[in-house]
Amino acid sequence: MKPRIKLAETMTPDGGALALFEQDNTYSISYKGQQLMHSKMTTSEELLGKLGLDRLDKTLPSRILVGGLGLGYTLRTVMQGCSSESQVDVAELFPEVVDWNRTFLKELNGSFLDDPRTTVLIKNVGNVIKNAPPETYDSILLDVDNGPIAMVAESNNSLYSHFGVRSIHAALKANGRAVFWSAQADPRFEKRLRKAGFTVKAVPARTHPGAKRAAYLLYVADR
Repeated sequence: MKPRIKLAETMTPDGGALALFEQDNTYSISYKGQQLMHSKMTTSEELLGKLGLDRLDKTLPSRILVGGLGLGYTLRTVMQGCSSESQVDVAELFPEVVDWNRTFLKELNGSFLDDPRTTVLIKNVGNVIKNAPPETYDSILLDVDNGPIAMVAESNNSLYSHFGVRSIHAALKANGRAVFWSAQADPRFEKRLRKAGFTVKAVPARTHPGAKRAAYLLYVADR
């Protein structure tokens, strides 16, 4: 087996190291030495994108927000499935992650950042949602941090708070959909979504197609 090579690293505001690795043509991103995502375990990210598009009329232009770029698999799924006239905003907190996608990960999924339908926002997605005019988005897809229980940045907790989910509800168009990636079941978060006015379904997600059981949950919240 070829050695694992650190391609790039950046420090988060709390002093933790966020690093990109390559090994035998596979890629991963780790935080404080703990792997967050891997290019061989992308089923949940791809399902996130698919679920986000399922409620859309693919013949019409849509406005979609992807929160969290990662290795780009959710973005790829969205770009391959939405209409040619759609607009896709990608909000990524760390500019280095965008740079990694444009350079080291260009042949993986990074080329979708150059699609004319894509607008890259180097911003906290929570602020993007909070400042969006009412009923801006048809779909909001969030794979931020570790889900409702933040791991990389405590500021991400506000995205999943009562105020955060109400802001998401307001930013969605009528019949809009939000989908949240979560590392585990979170009944309190599900209750929060329902209280904000969403119809909620928890969808189990595997790490890869051959996995025997689901490892994560995707919360599908319909307005």
